[in-house]
Amino acid sequence: MIPIKTESAWRGTADCRACGIRDMVLFADLHEDDFNLIHAPIDDLEYAPGHALVRMGETATSLFTLRAGMVKLVRNTVDGRQRIVRVLRSGDVIGLEALMGPTYDSDAIALTNVRVCRLPLQVIQRLNRETPRLHQRLLERWHRSLKEADDWLADLNFGNARQRLAGLILKMRTDQDPALCTLFSREDMGAMLDLKLETVSRTLNAFVREGLIEPMDRIGRAYRIVDAERLSSPKD
Repeated sequence: MIPIKTESAWRGTADCRACGIRDMVLFADLHEDDFNLIHAPIDDLEYAPGHALVRMGETATSLFTLRAGMVKLVRNTVDGRQRIVRVLRSGDVIGLEALMGPTYDSDAIALTNVRVCRLPLQVIQRLNRETPRLHQRLLERWHRSLKEADDWLADLNFGNARQRLAGLILKMRTDQDPALCTLFSREDMGAMLDLKLETVSRTLNAFVREGLIEPMDRIGRAYRIVDAERLSSPKD
């Protein structure tokens, strides 16, 4: 059994055949016989907000499939600041770089309560060798993750504060209801958008006053998008 970190709640080992989000994750293309190649346990884990699933520079031993919640990928800049390079959601894979090199290239920090399946690297490597379907899917995931990281930085670091924050709100719409979005702390949003905390708070409050968004909770994390068209083209 893989050692379980005490900061997490172990829910047992995952049944990949019966996974509720199997169609979204790495094993979607596996056939019944392919699952017989999985000899190491795949742990089902839960983490609280703020927990680091992996740290940049750590030896890569596992990949993680995100079953529920959101995780931020963070890198340190040359001037010592932290920069959020991407936000992962249900169905995304954490640690794909483990297939290309010996260490993780970003911190992966839980933004919300998250649930993940921890996939031992040796399991993925064996399936990668013996199952061409998974090999192709891994290549597709790797390419997509690079593109999404590039798009994330390009889209959210262009324009003024209003344009950046509006872009983030639209990106964070939920799959279940595009009129709803889930945000994070003002500090995290500032790190994503390269904006000061005060600027994020002031701009978000302005969007509420102008009727573009409506808060759905008291802590300022859940919002309803009232006017997506105006939010897509925010005035200066």
